[in-house]
Amino acid sequence: MKILSVSDLTKYIKRKLESDSFLANIWVKGEISNLKLHSSGHIYLTLKDKECCLKVVMFRSRARGLVFRPENGMSVIIQGYLSVYERDGSYQLYAEAMEPDGVGALYIALEQLKQKLSAQGYFDKERKRPIPRVPKVIGIVTSPTGAAIQDMLNIIGRRWPNVHIIVAPVLVQGEGAANSISRGIIQMNHLGTVDVIIVGRGGGSLEELWAFNTEAVAMAIVQSKIPVISAVGHETDFTVADMVADLRAPTPSAAAELVVPDGKEMSRYLETLEKRLAKGMGGYLERAQQRVVKCLAIPSMQRPFLITGNRQQTLDTLTSNLYRAGKLCIADRTTQLANLAGKLNVLSPLATLSRGYGICTTTGGEIVSDTKGVAVGQTVQVVLHKGKLLCQVEEKTE
Repeated sequence: MKILSVSDLTKYIKRKLESDSFLANIWVKGEISNLKLHSSGHIYLTLKDKECCLKVVMFRSRARGLVFRPENGMSVIIQGYLSVYERDGSYQLYAEAMEPDGVGALYIALEQLKQKLSAQGYFDKERKRPIPRVPKVIGIVTSPTGAAIQDMLNIIGRRWPNVHIIVAPVLVQGEGAANSISRGIIQMNHLGTVDVIIVGRGGGSLEELWAFNTEAVAMAIVQSKIPVISAVGHETDFTVADMVADLRAPTPSAAAELVVPDGKEMSRYLETLEKRLAKGMGGYLERAQQRVVKCLAIPSMQRPFLITGNRQQTLDTLTSNLYRAGKLCIADRTTQLANLAGKLNVLSPLATLSRGYGICTTTGGEIVSDTKGVAVGQTVQVVLHKGKLLCQVEEKTE
């Protein structure tokens, strides 16, 4: 009897499973649960149905190719091979590819990106910026070989010949297209002279237009400091780039018509304005001339000195009246001042002093009105009408 170790048995089972050609490339359908998107880039999940469950791992090299984000509860179909994870002694499916069951992977990815950008407010109308009415420099981010660029150049050149156009040649489909378009938008912003950017391409399938449904292109449009017009595919095509752009044009040709005015129409419009302005000014001058004629027909306007002469005479009369009233007022105030000055002079101590009286004060300035306020030998000051006396008290009589 041969006794096996756990490791030997596990390796034997692993070899058996890996040598089975059927298990080397299988497709398994189920519902995702216990999903873990590891920081390393690997994806771990459990695929289950009503009765059983199966552990699944998708390494980063394969997970990088997914165009949608797996979620718990999502029904998927996974292609891969079966083997044993020796450490745990459990078999598991090593996923090579994964796609949603019933709905295309691109459609799932598109809906997930729409939900994410909508939650961040990138579709809000308040965020959209106005497109310049008459741009001087237009930047176009598209394929240099497609029919779309030729259509746009022809239409813009016909409608507004003097505008300057800068083309950023980019990939518009296939691997690397999203990054190429994003770089083109960023380069247009770095130029510093572009007034508006057109981003787009001609029509195609969902797969061919997919670069315009990526987060990289959406974020480049959102972060652009220059207004962006999205012109992707036909009128029925609607991409994420259309939703985040400042203006959506149904086709590249429509974008060319929207970005600049029609020179002929603008010329006709300016001619109409010029005629309206000339007509308006002519009518205004005619009405002004009629008012002048009417004013000149008024007698007072024919002899204006009659009005000014009467007004001058009235002014002279008012001036004389004012002068007389002023003199009377001053005389009255002078008389009142003299009366008050006389009364003040009667009450003034100076008048009393002029009649020979004096005011006796101590050296500290206190008035002496009683002999009790001074002592014999004390020095006092006597204020006269003219001058002062400094006296010493030799005797006092009460």
